[in-house]
Amino acid sequence: MNADRQQHITQLAALIKDVEVAMFTTTGVDGRLYSRPLGTQEVEFDGDLWFATSADSPKVAEIALNPRVNVAYASPSKNSYVSVAGTARIVDDRAKIDELWSPAMKLFFPEGKDDPNLRLIHVQAESAEYWDGPGTLLGKALSFVLSAVQDEPSRLGDNGFVDLR
Repeated sequence: MNADRQQHITQLAALIKDVEVAMFTTTGVDGRLYSRPLGTQEVEFDGDLWFATSADSPKVAEIALNPRVNVAYASPSKNSYVSVAGTARIVDDRAKIDELWSPAMKLFFPEGKDDPNLRLIHVQAESAEYWDGPGTLLGKALSFVLSAVQDEPSRLGDNGFVDLR
């Protein structure tokens, strides 16, 4: 992996860390975009994202029809936002399910990790855009004051596009 890609992945991992729920967008069989909240499985972001789903979920058919997806993360408390575009696939791998299983998943899969309806969605990230601003009210106020007293306006944060391919 090249150094730039690894640096971008590390930066994105820090931005999405602790954001428990992402908005997962697919293209429906009718051509419309559908977004729904999904819990990201707790693994270190390395360019791949993992989600749990039911085999009979509409997401499964949508991904089969068009694997291009978007995953959006928002952390208002940190004032950071990330939008990840990638390619998804459905995974029925009991060893991987075992690896990613968490007690919280039992709410959706009462039979546990052996639930025959449990599948994983694997998203291979291809690109991401992020917005990272001052996280605290004090940071926002300081940035605003600095922009008022300096000749050049202070940027209220960092915005960037990252190609992860």
